[in-house]
Amino acid sequence: MQVFTSSLPDTLFALLSEKAQELNVPKNKIIEKALSLYLEQLNKAAYIKSYRQMAADTDILQLAEEGMAAYYKQINALDK
Repeated sequence: MQVFTSSLPDTLFALLSEKAQELNVPKNKIIEKALSLYLEQLNKAAYIKSYRQMAADTDILQLAEEGMAAYYKQINALDK
């Protein structure tokens, strides 16, 4: 495990200390969980942004439609 040293604004550190005491957990565990959740949300936001960009890209939509048409033909051929 890596050691990380950082500084926090006094008000944030006070809130962190209060919550750690309230939950009876170390401050670093709260920071670890909060950072994990934050990074997860950043990844989700990046995926959403990329899918929205793809949805607006007519070339991508055309490729997807052509792929679905080919898939539909394959499925129909299997049914016969």
